[in-house]
Amino acid sequence: MNKSFWGIMVVMIGVASILFIVFFQTITNTDEHNSQLLKEVTESAMWDSVDYAYFRKEGVYKINQEKFVENFIRRYADNANLSRNYKIQFYDVNEIPPKVSVKVTSSSGSFDAAAALPNGESNSGFNISNKIDAILETPY
Repeated sequence: MNKSFWGIMVVMIGVASILFIVFFQTITNTDEHNSQLLKEVTESAMWDSVDYAYFRKEGVYKINQEKFVENFIRRYADNANLSRNYKIQFYDVNEIPPKVSVKVTSSSGSFDAAAALPNGESNSGFNISNKIDAILETPY
């Protein structure tokens, strides 16, 4: 009887360890995915929103703020994980020189109305935040 309890304890510790590893692997993969996606989408949206007519006329790169926001949200939504909720905040979008500051916060897809905070955010799960301050780098 004593040996069977030891066997059960070893199995339970093994199962708990595997669950612990899977949980933190999911969080790590989500953070890595969000940070790489944020970097790539920001750069692509900045290049998509360059005003080439202004560049030909003045010789200086300029981005269109509305076009950048539209392209960023479209590109991010196309590649985001559908099982998570995202909150995108644009802190600073300068047209000349092209500079943007964006913060993306993601949380798990489950939402509990009883656990909702007064400002409308969910209290369940972890929130992963990624922030980027980007300047458009030109080849010349």
